[in-house]
Amino acid sequence: MHGSHSHNHGSSGHSHGAAHTNNEWRMGLAAALTGAFMFAEVGGGIAAGSLALIADAGHMLTDFASLSLAWFGFRLSRRPADWRRTYGFDRFQILVAFANGLALFAIAAWIVYEAIERLITTQVVSGGIMVVVAALGLLVNIAAFLLLRGADRDNLNIRGAAIHVLGDLLGSVAALVAGGVILFTGWTPIDPLLSLVVALIIVRSGWQVVADSGHILLEGAPGELDTRLIGPDLIANIKGIKEVHHVHVWSITQSRRMVTLHACIGETDNSDAIVKSIKARLKERFGLDHATVEIERGACADAGC
Repeated sequence: MHGSHSHNHGSSGHSHGAAHTNNEWRMGLAAALTGAFMFAEVGGGIAAGSLALIADAGHMLTDFASLSLAWFGFRLSRRPADWRRTYGFDRFQILVAFANGLALFAIAAWIVYEAIERLITTQVVSGGIMVVVAALGLLVNIAAFLLLRGADRDNLNIRGAAIHVLGDLLGSVAALVAGGVILFTGWTPIDPLLSLVVALIIVRSGWQVVADSGHILLEGAPGELDTRLIGPDLIANIKGIKEVHHVHVWSITQSRRMVTLHACIGETDNSDAIVKSIKARLKERFGLDHATVEIERGACADAGC
């Protein structure tokens, strides 16, 4: 029986580190911007009596929390693996992304509830204050969104945070439009109606983040990879392999993928050479660069195999 591991070092490790640092400082700055403006928006929303502004500020509060948590996720994932957490802390980012997605559902539910209340009982809303605060909020959100756009867009943590900020940005646009309509026509129902639109956008975005991060947390195979093709491909391309089974593929994060498998070979075949060939093929054909391969001659050692 033969067990073997391969690790990804060298230039790709350095580029991963650089991307990680870039993600971290951009996330931190976006969190600081969002947190600073949130207080101004709460004050403006209360002064104007506007649900669109308060809803946007409520969303900004969770944005601030989620961006800070996401930033902490990047900080924590830098810590090396230890004997208790042999894969390190990378997965914490995915956990944060999942929690952020669930938080988006809670915000959307609160906005819908408040909007229905407002449609039943008409409120006095100051369009002027709304326009000024919403315009400032829009500028802050655009700045935060551009910061995150410059980070690694495939990273689920970045994606979850960017969706939070995009929801905020749309909330500011909605509040700006509502403020303009109220200022020029005095029609206040536009405020809760546009808040409902923002809530729908938030739910749709949140669902995508929850689905993607949940898939990784459940050890699902990467979406673009059909694990059924791995065995037949190795048998067809590597001389000496008779059978491949117990194929397991999963991700620690979107960029860290793992595979384990058993390969059955002939009695006289060179196991070291075959393991090397398997790893090279997994990397070249499937983009899997961390593989654990168990070589068998004859029967599989696992019970019920």
